Formats: sequence, C-alpha cells, structure tokens
Amino acid sequence: MIPLAALSGPLPKAGVVVAAGLVAITLLHPGSRARAWAMLGALVLAPALLLADIWHSPQLSIVHRHPALAAALGALGLILVAALAVLIWRRPGLLALLVLIALPFRIPIAAGGSTSNLLVPLYLVVGAGALAFIVPALRGRDRPTVDGPAGDGLVEELPRAGWVERLLALYVLLYAVQAIYSPDFEKALQQIVFFYVPFALLFCLLRRLRWTSALLRRCLLLIVGLTLLLAVVGFVEYATKTLFLNPKLIAENNVHTYFAINSVFFDADIFGRFLALVMVLLAAVLLYSLRRRTQLAAVGALAALWAALVLTLSRSSLGALLVGLGVLGAMRWRAKPIVVLTVAVAVVGVVLVVVSPTTFGLNQGLNGASSGRAGLVGGGARLFADRPVWGYGSGSFQNEYHRIHPASSQTLSASHTIPVTIAAEQGVIGELAYLALVIAAGTVLVRGARGDPARAAIAAAFLALVFHTLLYADFLEDPVTWTLLGIGTALAFASRAGPADQTLRSGREKPSIPATAPGTPA
Repeated sequence: MIPLAALSGPLPKAGVVVAAGLVAITLLHPGSRARAWAMLGALVLAPALLLADIWHSPQLSIVHRHPALAAALGALGLILVAALAVLIWRRPGLLALLVLIALPFRIPIAAGGSTSNLLVPLYLVVGAGALAFIVPALRGRDRPTVDGPAGDGLVEELPRAGWVERLLALYVLLYAVQAIYSPDFEKALQQIVFFYVPFALLFCLLRRLRWTSALLRRCLLLIVGLTLLLAVVGFVEYATKTLFLNPKLIAENNVHTYFAINSVFFDADIFGRFLALVMVLLAAVLLYSLRRRTQLAAVGALAALWAALVLTLSRSSLGALLVGLGVLGAMRWRAKPIVVLTVAVAVVGVVLVVVSPTTFGLNQGLNGASSGRAGLVGGGARLFADRPVWGYGSGSFQNEYHRIHPASSQTLSASHTIPVTIAAEQGVIGELAYLALVIAAGTVLVRGARGDPARAAIAAAFLALVFHTLLYADFLEDPVTWTLLGIGTALAFASRAGPADQTLRSGREKPSIPATAPGTPA
C-alpha cells in the first residue's frame, strides 16, 4: 500500500485521464478481448486512484489502525463479488435484477465529522458483472449463453457503438482532461471514480443482455414491488415524523410546518425522481395493456406511489412526472392533442400563480420561491461569462461559486441545474458535448418506439429524468441515467435487427403492442 500513499503531483491527474481512456475503449472497441482488458484496467485503476487520494484522510483510519481487519473485510468483499460473478455468468439475466435491487440503496459511511453516501451494493453488482464478462473473454470463451426457457441471456452480436456510446466516451474523456486544471481536482477525481467509471461499465454490461419480454416483465414487477416497499418506508416516516437519513432534512422538518419524506434515499428530491420514473413505467403498462386486471393493478400501484410522491414535496419530481406522461401520451396517441393540452395546463398554471403568488411562494421573490436555484443559475452564468470556452475545470462549481459568493451556505454552493454546472465548469466545450449527448440519446430512444411499449416507457422515463436534472442535479452522476440508456440502446438495436432477433426479444408476443405490455426498469 506504500506506493498508493506515495502517488502525488501529476500522477493522479494522468491516472484520471487513463481511466477515462479505458472507459472509452470499453464503450467503443468492437473486440471482446480488448474490452475485457480495458474493463479490467478501469476496475483496478479507479480504486487505486481513490485510495491514493484519501490515504491520509479519516475515511481510511480503519486501514491504518486495524490493517488485519481491513484486509479481512476486503477479502470478504472479493469473495462476495466472485460468487455473484459465477451466478451472473451462469444466468446473465440475473444481472438486470441485481442492478435494480441495488439502485436505490446507499450506504452512509461516517468519518472525520462528515458522512458519504456510497452506492456500495451497486458497485458490488457492477464488479461481479464485469468479472463475469472479463474472465470468459480473456479465456476466449465469450460465447452467447442462454438463461432459462425464456431465452434470456447475452445477445449473439454485441450492438455496434453508435452516437450514444461515442458521445458518452467523449464526455467522460473531456471531463477527465478538464479535471487537470480544476481548482478542485479531488472532487473531479471522486466524480470519475464513484460515478463515471462504474456506471459506464454498467451501461456496457446491460447493453450485452438479451432483453426478452419475460426479462422485461420480471424487471418491471421487481422495480414496482421494490418502489412500493420504499413508499411504505416513507409512509412510516410521515406517520412517525422520523427520518432515517439526512440530518439537514431532519432539521428543516423540525422548524417548518411541512414534513418531507425521503425513504432510504438521502435526498427527498432524488426519492421523488425515482418515484416519478417508476410511475412513468407503470403508466406505459396502463396505456398499452389490453387486460383489465393488469390495468387495475397498475392504477392501484400508481395511486400508492402518487401519495408517496406528494409527501416528498418535490416540485421538480412532479414536473418530471408530467413531462414523462406527456411524452408517453404523445407516443401512444397523436402528438398534437398532447401539445395542446400541455399548453393549456401551462396557461392555467401561469394564471393561478398570477392570481395567488403567495400560495406558490413568489412573494419571497424568484430566488426564495426556487429555494435558492435562481441565485445559483445567476452565479453559474457569471462564472461561464468569465471563462466561456473551457470553464474553470471539472468539479469546480462549488469552489468557484464560494469565491464569488463567500457568504453563501455550503448547501447553496452546490449547483442544482446540470447545464449551468457544465457551462461554468467546462465551458462551451463541455456544454456542446452534453447537449449532443442528450439530443442523440433522446433521438435513439424515441425513434421507432411508438409501437413498442417497452421502448416507449424507457424513452419517456429518460426524458423525464433529463427534465428533472434541469431543476435539481445529477445526470451522468445518477446510475438510473446509465441504466435507462443501457436498456434503451439495447432495445433500439434489437428493433433494427432482423426478425429473428426481434422474436427472441419479444418471445411469443408481437413486437408491436403485446397483450400485457412489458415494462422496463427505471
């Protein structure tokens, strides 16, 4: 471990760029063996960079004080990953279910007076899935496998890298390069290690699965059941007026008349986003299904999730839900009536705000009504104006916002509008890459999805998530984004393939509108 502690100066910055390059190879290279080596390199390099960065921090106090215990815990983790890898290798479809189970859960790790909420369960699943791909590929046995009678397993031909994969690789590379001159390189490094590297591997693994109707249906049932359980946790929180996580939200609930729930999520808005996306998927079942029993079950689940969404008090999540439903309606029916209805609702909303501004908080001013979002947008615009081309560097928004607004609180210094954050940190260079990615992903997911319930649900959920990031935070930092893109691009590739491949994906059902619409995981 001594070499890790010795890493300093330009080495971590070079390591971040190398890790991004390995991610790009994993996303773009057509050969299984090359992808396996790149994936293995990313899996080894990312933790090494993190350990080098936090070697002297309180987070590693257990390693310094109890090295034997730390080694035992590390060995136990490796054994668990290896066991999961064997299961995934034998039944590839299991990867999708494990990913969905792990998506919501973050493990709070307290050290040095601060708490980090890490997606440890998801990291274990991604590591196991990557290992299940790497070992057979390096041994030359990366042959398609079948998981059960439904035909779940790996696709016979890996989808070729399209614009979504190219732009994902470009954005990750740009973020790594622009981290070199960032005044907060540590934040940029953590973004790459905790989010971009593992989530890019997750995307690649999901893209390799054969998404049959049976697998999609199991995923839908699992994610809806899990979300209902999370909603029950939220109801218990509301009934007992007790939260499990987030001391800041606990303090806010104690001093206000309202009470916002967050379930197992650290943030009420992120819980609201998760609820909204699952509701969009359920709405697809309601719109496309021809079975009355299925429709009634969907309505009941939607009612329970709606109640939980209201209790989060997340206005951005309510807006995301409306966007997702609007996109879904436009694909299920004709777009023109949906647009007219949307405009009518917007006009009614404006009238209500004008008639009763106090109800909507506008008497506090735009910044007060938006919980400080307007000030953040203004600060981000000022930072962008100072360095419009290349920005201040990846991960630098909080540091630079504090510089121009030294009296701002720690909370308000974290941006809640992704395009503004990218503009301030990465300038026009990063902003163009981000916009191109959103446009390309939206086009790939929406094109040809009108008659396919699974694809329509994925496309609507993705666009709802994009809207939410305009009002809150976390785009590529959210594993749900990569999950939707991974499944959506796999389904899009299958829809462009030959009839045989479509039959494999749809099972005995027609690829247009099956009797029971296969939902898709959020």
